[in-house]
Amino acid sequence: MRADAQRNRDRIVETARQVFREQGYDASLDLIAKQAGVGPGTLYRHFPTRDDLIDAVMQAWVDHVEETTEKALAHEGGPRERLLHWFEEYVRLISVHKGGPAKITGAMGDDSSPIRSKCEVLQSAGGRVLDDLRAEGAVRDDVTPLQVARLVGGVATIADSSDLEVGTVRPMLEVIADGLLTDPR
Repeated sequence: MRADAQRNRDRIVETARQVFREQGYDASLDLIAKQAGVGPGTLYRHFPTRDDLIDAVMQAWVDHVEETTEKALAHEGGPRERLLHWFEEYVRLISVHKGGPAKITGAMGDDSSPIRSKCEVLQSAGGRVLDDLRAEGAVRDDVTPLQVARLVGGVATIADSSDLEVGTVRPMLEVIADGLLTDPR
């Protein structure tokens, strides 16, 4: 890719990241092009679909997921506290952009989704946390990373669409955690 084309692409992605954060994933692509200082044709040449642009915006986020997972695995406390810590981090990860929780949770398990690879990264991260707790006998054997991603993502979606306060989310996550743990005490 030519240097000027790469600069345009990078500027579009950074502008989209800001606009999506403020207005959600349904924000106008023409607005993004205008704020990035490029024409709509340039935007569509780099990103033929909205989902292609969303995928590019999410790439830096994927890198952050790994770091967050490592911290969650190292978190001190009993199984319930560690699981709740992961859930809170998961909600934070998928709630970076307005509308993000619904977009990501809706794509979970959908092999045709353009953000499938990002969803798989999240499921894998959650699977690592579950496996760590399962090795201690703390999590039910019949629980899958996809189920957990959808449940916690559902809570994040409700919080995002209803503009709930952070403090109102934890009790809902506690209900999920208690259902997953072999001994919720």
